[in-house]
Amino acid sequence: WTPWPREDSPLAGHPGQEKTLKLFKWDFHQPGMTQFIKDYVSSCQQCSRNKNIHHRKFALLKPLPMPNVPWICLSMNFITQLPLSNSFDSILDIVDRFSKMAVFIPTMSSITSLDLAHLFIKNIFSKHGLPSSIASDRGSLFCFFLLDQSFYHQDNWNTWLPLAEFAYNNSDHSSTKQSPFFTVYGRDPHFDSVYITQDTPAGKLSTKIQSVQQDVKRELEVAINRFKRYADKSRVVPPVFNLGDMVWLSSKNIKSARPTKKQSEIWLGPFPILKKVSTHAYHLKLPSQWKSIHPVFHISLLEPVTTSTIPKRHQEPPPPIIIEEEEEWEVSQILYSKLKSGKLWCLVEWKGFSQDSERSTWEPTENLKNCLELVKNFHTLYADKPGPNCSRALFLWFLVGRGIS
Repeated sequence: WTPWPREDSPLAGHPGQEKTLKLFKWDFHQPGMTQFIKDYVSSCQQCSRNKNIHHRKFALLKPLPMPNVPWICLSMNFITQLPLSNSFDSILDIVDRFSKMAVFIPTMSSITSLDLAHLFIKNIFSKHGLPSSIASDRGSLFCFFLLDQSFYHQDNWNTWLPLAEFAYNNSDHSSTKQSPFFTVYGRDPHFDSVYITQDTPAGKLSTKIQSVQQDVKRELEVAINRFKRYADKSRVVPPVFNLGDMVWLSSKNIKSARPTKKQSEIWLGPFPILKKVSTHAYHLKLPSQWKSIHPVFHISLLEPVTTSTIPKRHQEPPPPIIIEEEEEWEVSQILYSKLKSGKLWCLVEWKGFSQDSERSTWEPTENLKNCLELVKNFHTLYADKPGPNCSRALFLWFLVGRGIS
């Protein structure tokens, strides 16, 4: 006998262990049937590809090492796709991870590695020296879509950038409980036209700065530990994978040749592990066609493969996954818009899909670059709906998210 009619067949629809066992108990009963069904279903590759996991995310939070002094450990990201302003269309955002002081540098999205080095030397190295580490997103450009619309109606945003930088650095940060400027210099900046100067001996100033930095270290330790405790509530200790182990890869960050995630497999593979990069990252052997995909993945994106112990069991090989081809689906119309986590989303109706669950989906505006006329027409007809005019609110949301209280 075989579980195929009550598990794999289209009429059964891969219902899972308990429901498959119940379907069998209607007509069959034999010793070891429960364990056999459990083994059969848990090792079913089609179930593994298309069903969500129910355990907490793998990998406890592993915070970056806490720096001891300012401007030794930095983070760096790009804010891109801004409207042109004096030939600039991007912002290079560099943050000192100790004091949380930020530097906003206008630049271009087409910047080369050499140009980036020149900007870094001019704005960071010349003022603070060479850092020991720089944290950034993977890739040559580390793009945030958050501010893509922040200055939608302003073509002179670069002239206001120093004021935004000053306002950020002069505001109390939620993790340090004081402004980045005060953390670095031991005093608040003067920005009034009239102020009273007060001479401070170099020795006293040095002592004060050291005291401030010790306070910051204590606050950072408290903030990091608090954040780790909170994050680990939704995580579990990850399994240890070895060389050659087969794993499923989450399709979360991989764009397939389908218009919506609903039509894509949840898990891809399985793929063998070639190397353990760290406790939280593994190098996978990917198909040769996946040239644009970096083969190292965080363990939270991996899931172990359950191997079937049933002899002579045949499972259909997975279909090829197309990720290189930039196929596009035609948009019929924009139905609605909303703000979600600081991004502008549109409800899109697609051409050529008959089922209601597939015909319309919510998409971020970054996915609608080739139908901007439809987006523009929608906002013209429905000016009261969320649109580019919400950009100032998005910018304030960004500042609050950076820890300004």
